[in-house]
Amino acid sequence: MKPLDSGSAPRARARSVLAGLGFAALTYGVSALGVLAMRGKGSANSAWFRSRRKPAFQPPNWLFAPVWTALYGAIAYSGWRVWRSPRSPDRTKALGLWAAQLALNGAWTPLFFRAHAPGAALVDLVALDVAATAYTATAAKVDRQAALIVTPYLGWLGFATALNGSIFAKNR
Repeated sequence: MKPLDSGSAPRARARSVLAGLGFAALTYGVSALGVLAMRGKGSANSAWFRSRRKPAFQPPNWLFAPVWTALYGAIAYSGWRVWRSPRSPDRTKALGLWAAQLALNGAWTPLFFRAHAPGAALVDLVALDVAATAYTATAAKVDRQAALIVTPYLGWLGFATALNGSIFAKNR
């Protein structure tokens, strides 16, 4: 029997905390890049966005920041929970899908607001829907709570897809 290293538990906790901070930094970093992409001509208050025809179900602009802040927290926490699960092929796949959905999420804002390309943003969003759904399904095999945590994100992505699709269709 291997003797216990009295320092291993604190090191493991420290590593887990650092990993959690890493997941939060990556996730909120993507959010910060989106905010930077919206500065100036790319903002929701820009003349371009104000001139777009929008559906009746378009929420007020002030609602997006608090919703996304909470969802990004859920995305980070879910990814961290999967990361701290025992190594397995499903864990590896889930973490890859987590990274893919985050990259697609980060691409949407510059496509829509900076490039003024709602069609390209819609394609990105559909890919994001697929990646986030696959992440959630795979995460459920590793850590059921991690999957449940991002369920509101999937709902919001569905709403965002309908909203983006409607804006695209109304402004062709």
